[in-house]
Amino acid sequence: MPLVAGVDFGTLSVRVTLVDSDKGPIGTASAEYPLHRKRDDPDFATQSHEDQMQALMRATRAVLERTGTAGEDVLALALDTTGSSVIPVDAQLKPLDDYYLWCDHRAKSEAEEITTKAHAAGLEGIDWCGGVYSHEWGFAKLLHWLRHNPDKRDRLATALEHCDMVAATLAGATSPAEVKRSVCAMGHKWLWNPRWGGLPPEEFLVSLDPLLAGVRAKLGGEYLTSDRIAGHLSVEWAAKLGLKASIPIPVGAFDAHWDAVGSHIREGDVVNVVGTSTCIIAMAKEAQLVPGVCGVVPGSVHPDYTGIEAGLSATGDIFEAIARRAGTTVAELSQGLENYRAGQTGLLRLSWDNGDRTVLVNSELGGVTLGWNLLHTAQDELYAAIEGTAFHTRIILERMAEHGVRVDRVINAGGIPQRNEVLNQVYANVLNKPVLVPSGVPTSLGSGIFALLAAGIYPTIEAAQEAVCLPLRTVQPDPAAAAVYERLYRLYRDVYFSLGRRDAKPIALGMVLPALRSIAAGAVR
Repeated sequence: MPLVAGVDFGTLSVRVTLVDSDKGPIGTASAEYPLHRKRDDPDFATQSHEDQMQALMRATRAVLERTGTAGEDVLALALDTTGSSVIPVDAQLKPLDDYYLWCDHRAKSEAEEITTKAHAAGLEGIDWCGGVYSHEWGFAKLLHWLRHNPDKRDRLATALEHCDMVAATLAGATSPAEVKRSVCAMGHKWLWNPRWGGLPPEEFLVSLDPLLAGVRAKLGGEYLTSDRIAGHLSVEWAAKLGLKASIPIPVGAFDAHWDAVGSHIREGDVVNVVGTSTCIIAMAKEAQLVPGVCGVVPGSVHPDYTGIEAGLSATGDIFEAIARRAGTTVAELSQGLENYRAGQTGLLRLSWDNGDRTVLVNSELGGVTLGWNLLHTAQDELYAAIEGTAFHTRIILERMAEHGVRVDRVINAGGIPQRNEVLNQVYANVLNKPVLVPSGVPTSLGSGIFALLAAGIYPTIEAAQEAVCLPLRTVQPDPAAAAVYERLYRLYRDVYFSLGRRDAKPIALGMVLPALRSIAAGAVR
């Protein structure tokens, strides 16, 4: 039956999955690339475009060999990436620098400037991205690069999101005019929306910094949803990948958005893509502003719906940090967690180790754990961190529901739910509703679905999903645990909003620690 390739560029590796139009995924392979950090600058995080493209070559050839598939049998290739991961390029689309990865946080001051001036100017776009512009997003990163690279900025022809750069490279594009831009990427991270005619006006950008003069024009071109074609695989890259030249490449998108599609999202679903961080994805025919939610963009998840994005700045990264400090691994530290009971640790942990993405949108926050005593262990903290990320997720889902987003079903996607059943059960208990989990890893399957559309094999996303998405199994909440978590959640919510906002109204928190002790004692009994 017809085959396509779905590609997912993550923070540390690229995964390529071959998808059969009837059987679904038939094989996958991945290849790693280095993440560049600086010990003296924890905000620094970059990656080489060349390293990533070499990894794509290795992974593509590996999956062809592993499955015994001839490259000429692959009819289309689609890709998603991290974001906002931004690369400045010259007039020939040659990189002027490495990617500013999504987790590069050097642009904090630039983001604050954009937020302040957007509100002062009454810029509508700031309201549609939760009221706060993030240092993880495109304009902040580009402005930071312009300010810190005076020797290169005169050669800047444009800046590209990761997904658009890879698609352009594979298609053999050699000028900015040939690039198709992702509505998903530009809508969620660059203040783009057809409501106000696209990007913010030139006068607003220049008011931020004269270095942005002309940048709006440089970010021009076609802005397209992912049911449109970005280009066709060039002869050069077909030979490198071992595929057939001229196969279609649809416009790319962000990994979490296509992970949601690969997890069989429909209107009324919320998909938690739980990995190093968590992206929370929903979609709706009609959508309104959701305060504190970082993106409400038409066409970003599904071309016919408005995509809604929120999330946690760190999830798996927190678990890894706890294990690292204890001199062990998450897998080893997790052994025995299935025997823990709701609230038994007496700890309340806020997942702000990498700041707050939603709903406070505050990068200056840090991780907080309340309730320590002299006998607590790293394993206790890991369990409390799982509970804390579940509480934080509930904060977000309640905010979305308050503003008209349907939350009928919750799907836990991403890599972590596949190997951490404790997390799935805790989430079901904290949310007090069933949590659905794909029976396999959906990463890069969303890319495969858009490749199937590009190849003309299925007429709609829904038809492709029905054919190739993995079955969903259900994790039911435990009523007794859900009742305990209802008490804990009220404490968490009070601490979250009172400690997380500078302008918070005074609130008495003296009951928190005694309540944690009481709940823990009840769990032990």
